[in-house]
Amino acid sequence: MTRKKVLIGVGLVALIGAIVWANFAFKKQEGPTVTVESIKKRNLEAVVSASGTIRARRTVNITSEVSGKVVRLAVEEGDRVKTGQFLLQIDPRAVRSRLQISEATLEQQRIALQQARVALANAKVNQKLADDDLARQQKLDKDQLATKQALEQAVDNATLRRGEVRTAEQAVAAAEQRIRSQQADLESVQHDLSRVTIESPIDGIVTKRNVEEGEQAVVGFTNNPSVVLLTISDMSIIEAEIEVDETDIPSVKLGQTAAVTIDALPDRTFTAKVTEIGNSPINATTSSSAVRQATTFKVVVTLDGQIPDVRPGFTCTADITTATRQDAVSVPIQALTVRELTYDASGKVVPAPKPGKGRRPGAGAVEAAELKPGYKKKETEGVFVVDKENRAQFVPVKTGIAGDKYFEVLGGLTPGDRVITGPYASVRALDDGSPVKVESAGK
Repeated sequence: MTRKKVLIGVGLVALIGAIVWANFAFKKQEGPTVTVESIKKRNLEAVVSASGTIRARRTVNITSEVSGKVVRLAVEEGDRVKTGQFLLQIDPRAVRSRLQISEATLEQQRIALQQARVALANAKVNQKLADDDLARQQKLDKDQLATKQALEQAVDNATLRRGEVRTAEQAVAAAEQRIRSQQADLESVQHDLSRVTIESPIDGIVTKRNVEEGEQAVVGFTNNPSVVLLTISDMSIIEAEIEVDETDIPSVKLGQTAAVTIDALPDRTFTAKVTEIGNSPINATTSSSAVRQATTFKVVVTLDGQIPDVRPGFTCTADITTATRQDAVSVPIQALTVRELTYDASGKVVPAPKPGKGRRPGAGAVEAAELKPGYKKKETEGVFVVDKENRAQFVPVKTGIAGDKYFEVLGGLTPGDRVITGPYASVRALDDGSPVKVESAGK
């Protein structure tokens, strides 16, 4: 009886061990639970999103070209104005005083010119008399009827009179030059007087008013620009100036369409087109810190049509469509992963050994020290496809544009292939050929 009980006990232990081993082997063969999605064709759009502000295409800053006190101000912020409409006036009294002085000075210069011309006419008469007297003395001298002294006096007198004529001519020229200079000064003062009244140069909206009646308007000079009194924006053409990350800027092209949402008008979306792309970055690495800031470039999109309720400075977001694909084979973004593969000299993938205990997920076929001549290791983007035996097979893929949730696949997959999409930790830990348990299939 004792021998029989021993045999029975040994048999029970062996049976239990077999059951435990079978359960362990089954669970090991089953592998991790994963979700999959079938590859299919979809319409994809590659979109670059960036934020910025609304602005008018044409904005004019109104400054004063004449210093003085603002005595009249006819507009408020938000007022709509037309070209030529009166905006404000600078106190004209100082300029009018300058104008009166300039006019009086010009009149004096004209009188001086007349006097110079009369003096020139008299000098010419005296020269003619002297020339006639010299001619008579020369004739008498020829006939030996004139004295030498009388001839010399006639020559000297003629020379003197010619000098007086030249002096008078120079005086007339100088007087004429002074008149031209004074006329230019008078025109300048008249222009200044016209500038004390400021009118709108464009149709638009007064988007900023920095002055009140009674305040002083100051003319700018070198290194000190004039103070902006008013800003007028032509809102008939509205633009959004956005900042696009440097990694996205190569895909942005002129003429691409965009959808713009304005924070102040949240229930509306406006169509637009890319009309300007900056060549220089807005932000770069700071010199005072080793921390690298995001580098962005200015992109301007022009909105279609007019928007009555919009104002410059409104914050907005623009989604620029940089590429579209119709019926493109696509793969979920979360399915993509990277593995280090070994390639032979011809560029073909060297199959990795089957998963074993202690192997690092995604390890290549051989270690770097064991690479054959011409072989190389390379990180490769791909997905795990579930085969008929519920094993994960790593398939390298070539991707195209990136949509909101899917990548375009240019090679490596065909519609109907089941790719593993999650969980994320499982996808990271999978090996080529690992068994998996499919939880559900995506639509």
